[in-house]
Amino acid sequence: MKRMSDATAIVVLTRQGLATAERIRSNLAGARIHGYAPRVPDADARFNEVGVELRRLFAEGVGIVGVCAAGILVRTLASLLSDKREEPAVVAVAEDGSAVVPLLGGHRGANELACRLGEALRVPAAITTAGETRWNVALDDPPAGWVLANPRRYKSFMARLLAGERCRLDGEAEWLERSELEFKSDAALTVRVTDAPAIGDEDTLVFHPRRFALGVGCERGISEIELVGLVERTLADADLSPLSLAGVFSVDVKADEPAVHALAESLGLSARFFDPPTLEALTPRLANPSDAVFREVGCHGVSEAAALAAAGDRGALRVAKTKSRRATCAIAEAPSPIDAMRLGRARGELTVVGLGPGTPGWRTPAADQAIRSATHLVGYRGYLDMVPASADQVRHAHSLGEETERVDQALALAAEGHRVALICSGDPGVYAMAALVFERLEVSEHARWKRSEIVVSPGVSAMHGAAAMAGAPLGHDFCAISLSDLLTPWTVIEQRLRAAADGDFVVALYNPASNRRRRGLARALDVLASKRRPDTPVVVARAVGRDEQSVTVTSLRDLDQSSVDMMTLLIVGSTETRVSGGFVYTPRGYRGKRTRAEGADDDRASSPGSRATGHGRSK
Repeated sequence: MKRMSDATAIVVLTRQGLATAERIRSNLAGARIHGYAPRVPDADARFNEVGVELRRLFAEGVGIVGVCAAGILVRTLASLLSDKREEPAVVAVAEDGSAVVPLLGGHRGANELACRLGEALRVPAAITTAGETRWNVALDDPPAGWVLANPRRYKSFMARLLAGERCRLDGEAEWLERSELEFKSDAALTVRVTDAPAIGDEDTLVFHPRRFALGVGCERGISEIELVGLVERTLADADLSPLSLAGVFSVDVKADEPAVHALAESLGLSARFFDPPTLEALTPRLANPSDAVFREVGCHGVSEAAALAAAGDRGALRVAKTKSRRATCAIAEAPSPIDAMRLGRARGELTVVGLGPGTPGWRTPAADQAIRSATHLVGYRGYLDMVPASADQVRHAHSLGEETERVDQALALAAEGHRVALICSGDPGVYAMAALVFERLEVSEHARWKRSEIVVSPGVSAMHGAAAMAGAPLGHDFCAISLSDLLTPWTVIEQRLRAAADGDFVVALYNPASNRRRRGLARALDVLASKRRPDTPVVVARAVGRDEQSVTVTSLRDLDQSSVDMMTLLIVGSTETRVSGGFVYTPRGYRGKRTRAEGADDDRASSPGSRATGHGRSK
C-alpha cells in the first residue's frame, strides 16, 4: 500500500493561475505551491516537466490541487490508477478559481478538500459521488474515529442501494442517523455498528467506532511476537475487534521500544506516550496498582493508566491488566471515538537531511519528503534559505559556527515529540551534521533525546557533484580529506595526505583555504606533488550546484592557488587520471582487462588442452 503523505501540493502552470494558488495556500495549512518554472518562477518549488512532477507527487501519496484544466490531470495520472482506496486526493481548480472539482480520492479526502477550497474561493464544489449527492453520507468514508470493516463489499452494497433496495441500521451511530438514508427494520441490507469482530457479507456493511484505548507495558527488549500475541489473545477473550481500537498507549520511557511500534504498525494505529506524572495521577482508578512499577518508572501502573489516560475522564477499564511473561496490556472504553493524535505525544523523529550541493534537481525525493513532513526545520540560515517552508512549519536559523547548538536544538525538539529536519548541504554524513548528532547522543545525559527516531537522509556530496560536472575523476579508488585544522591537528592532516599520496588515491580536498588559512593548501599540494607528475589533472570546483558555479580543469603545475577559497573543492587526480575530449576520468583498468582476456584467448587457442585445437588436430 502506498504511504499516504500529510502534504498537499498546489500545482500551478501559469502566472495567471498563481493568484488562485496563493488564495488556496492561505486557506490550506501546510500546502506548498509547485510552479512550472518557465512561467511561474516564484513558486515554493519549481519543476520543468509537468507530467514528471504530477506523477512523482501522486506516486509519493501527496494530495494534488491542480490549478489547471481537469483534462491535464486526468491524462497525466490515468496510467497510475489502480486501487481507489490507496490513491491520494486530486482536485482540479479552474485558473480563475471559478470551479472546484474532486477528480480522484473522493473518499480519501478529495471531497472534503474540494468543499474547503470551494468555501475559500466562494464557489460550490462539484461533488459527484453518489452517496453524498443522494443521501448526504459517504459510507466508504466514515467520519474520523470510525472505520468500515469490509470496504470490498461497499461497491456492490451501494449499487443495490442505488437500484432501490432499502437497508436497516443495527446499532447506534449519530452520523448515520443524521443522513438521509431511509432505514427500514425489515430491509434485506444491513448497516451494522459494533465493537465485536464481524466480517460482514454482501448484505451487510460493518462499522466500528474507535472508542477503545489499548495500554501496554513491557520489559526492555521484549520480542514483537510476545507483545502482539498477548494483545491478540486479550482482544479475542474480550470479544473486541482490533478495528475498535483508537491507538496504542504507553509511558514515555517506552517511546523507543521496537516491539511497541511493531505492535502499533501491525494494528495500523499510532503509538502515543504519556509522561509518568500524567499516569501517576490516575492511580486511584487503577485495578492493579503496583509499588514495583512505581519504583521502576515513576507511576503505579503503565498499561491500565495509559489506557485510562487515553479514554478520558468518562472512560472505564473494559479489560484490566493482563500479563504475559514480559508484558502487560489493558483496554479502556470511552463513550465516543477517541482522537489518538491529540493525546500524549508521538515518538519524536529527527531526520538529518542532505540538500546536495544546492541545485534542487540534485535533491533526493526522500530529502524533499522529509522536509515536507517536518514540523520544525533546524539549520544554518543559508541552508534554510534554500528550503521553502510552509506556514505551519517552524524555522530555527543558526549562524556559522553554531553546529553543536543546531544539533542540540534539533534533538530537544524531537524529544518533545516533533518531526524535525536538521538541514545540511551535500551529504549529511560527509563533513556535516550526522556524525555530530550521534556524538551528542553518546555524551548526552538527556534520556529523552535517546528515545527519538534518528534517520539520515543522504544527499549528493560536493565531491560527487564536482566529479559529475568534470567527468569521472572518482572512477577508481579515491579518498576525501579536509584541510581545515580547526578540529583536526595539521600533523594528522599531513599524515593522511602522505598516506593518500603513497597509495596513489584520487584525493578530494574539502575546506582547502580561507582568507586567513592559506598555508595548508600549499603544503597539501606539495605533499601530493611529491608523488604525482606536474601535469596531473586537478578539478577546481566552486559553488557546485548553485547559480554561480564554476568547474575548471587545470594541473598541479598550473593551479592558481589564489583562486581557491572555502566555496571551492579540489579533486587531485592519481597517476592514472587523464583528460580526454574535455572530460577528466580515472580508468579502473577495463582496457587492461580486455587486453589480458584477449591474450588469454590466444593462449587457449594454441593450447593442446583447448577444445578448438584438440578437435582441429583430431581431424
